[in-house]
Amino acid sequence: MTYVRSRFEHPSATPNSLGYSLRDYEGSLSTLCAGCGHDSISAAIVRACYELSIEPHRVAKLSGIGCSSKTPTYFLGQSHGFNSVHGRMPSVATGANLANRDLLYIGVSGDGDTASIGMGQFAHVVRRSLNMLYIVENNGCYGLTKGQDSATADVGSISKKGSENQYQPMDLVSLALQLGATFVARSFSGDKEQLVPLLKAAMSHQGFAFIDVISPCVTFNNHKGSTKSYDYVRDHLEATGAVDFVPMREEIVTSYLEGSVQEVTLHDGSVVRLQKAGNDHDPRDRSAALAAQRAATMEGEILTGLLYIDPEAAETHQFLNTTSKPLNALTEKDLCPGNAALDRINASLR
Repeated sequence: MTYVRSRFEHPSATPNSLGYSLRDYEGSLSTLCAGCGHDSISAAIVRACYELSIEPHRVAKLSGIGCSSKTPTYFLGQSHGFNSVHGRMPSVATGANLANRDLLYIGVSGDGDTASIGMGQFAHVVRRSLNMLYIVENNGCYGLTKGQDSATADVGSISKKGSENQYQPMDLVSLALQLGATFVARSFSGDKEQLVPLLKAAMSHQGFAFIDVISPCVTFNNHKGSTKSYDYVRDHLEATGAVDFVPMREEIVTSYLEGSVQEVTLHDGSVVRLQKAGNDHDPRDRSAALAAQRAATMEGEILTGLLYIDPEAAETHQFLNTTSKPLNALTEKDLCPGNAALDRINASLR
């Protein structure tokens, strides 16, 4: 067996506008179980970055502990990376973002890493509107430690050993909406057509972007009775509608069939286009998103797609009024403005 990734590319493969091939956005070979939904998410991230023509070295990927937190190794091998301790990825992302605001920050976590030990950190990184993409690879179990139920396991969901979960689940989508996230979406690892444009839109969003991705664990949580299995999710999906993302540099045209189409323009001029499944969901209405999510849960459905977006959101650096120059690039002269400035500060505090 070899662990060297093949560099073969199909003869018809074309580089993106920066000259990078799809291969340039890949990472190491995955050591996860064959068929793991997490690998599909990694592939979607690779595709999204390739199509957006993002320079790999301008990305910082961060994670905690768990199967999901191993996945940054498997995409963007030429980017910056930091694997932190269990549940503490948000604080590491915050420190890195404050030091260098010019990077694209992608945080990858799991339902255990976020909804249990990391819940406190998750709550605060959301309310501070850190400019990052936060992905939860949600399989409803602790796959790295033999499949115990996680905090997102649904009531009545049956584990591989046959026990039924009695506890109410943590709904991370609803929590993100209530805590003030300015981009909230849910998707399924098996739906690349939906997930890739959602990732592209989230990466282009200014502010905190959260995507909860249902990602079945093929070893411990993909059996009859599980509500996170491939079969169950496919049978219970309810989408807000078809989502498309149009970068600023591309001509904005529509390829949708006749129906209700809503466009949201982001701060950089890119457009998120949502062809709504129903006429009652406005992705710019936080209360409507919460109501839609609750209604789907009550019906036993999994609501996916773009649930909420604030196209005029502010982010942490705006709240703190920090310099536009990354802190790690400031010189001693920038950081020590002199005695006169210090005197003015002291005088203002008297």
